[in-house]
Amino acid sequence: MTPNPTAAAKQAPRNKTDLFVSFTLLALQGFGGVLAVVQRELVEKKKWLTLDEFVEDWAVAQILPGPNVVNLSLMIGGRQFGLPGALAALAGILTVPTVLVLILAAAVANVADTAVAQGMLRGMGAVSAGLIAATGIKLMTSLKNNPVGRYAGLAIAGVTFIAIAWLRLPLAWVLLSLGPLSCLWAWHCLDVRGQP
Repeated sequence: MTPNPTAAAKQAPRNKTDLFVSFTLLALQGFGGVLAVVQRELVEKKKWLTLDEFVEDWAVAQILPGPNVVNLSLMIGGRQFGLPGALAALAGILTVPTVLVLILAAAVANVADTAVAQGMLRGMGAVSAGLIAATGIKLMTSLKNNPVGRYAGLAIAGVTFIAIAWLRLPLAWVLLSLGPLSCLWAWHCLDVRGQP
């Protein structure tokens, strides 16, 4: 049996300081969402997670209450160094960005409602949407290892997109209907494969 080259190259954070600094730098790179940055940094550069592990952890982080990247930082920190690691990663993701936001809020309070500032925010929102879409396309390669399968996963994503973007159905109703159906389909696929 040949070893998985991705697993062999996998690394781990050196210490809690490495966790703090890494998540601080991640937080400082994101605006309106850091999915693209987190995936690139943790999977491609630092190699703390494989692509499949990232997709699984990100899925769990999304269903937990709170911001996705905060949940992910807690999971990675906790997995490596227990509660102190989780707290170090959490502090990294929150401390410096919070201080910067408070300073910026005080500095730009008088110009936030100007047309220039509003235009800049709309532009940054478009960039964030593009980064998220590009990362979603990149992550689609992990569907080949998913028990649901590539085509079923793409079909679920397509139906979700149509329901929310085109039909303008409320997100809660889409999640409450497609979520359980997707879970049942995944359970069926795992049952057919004989996996727990």
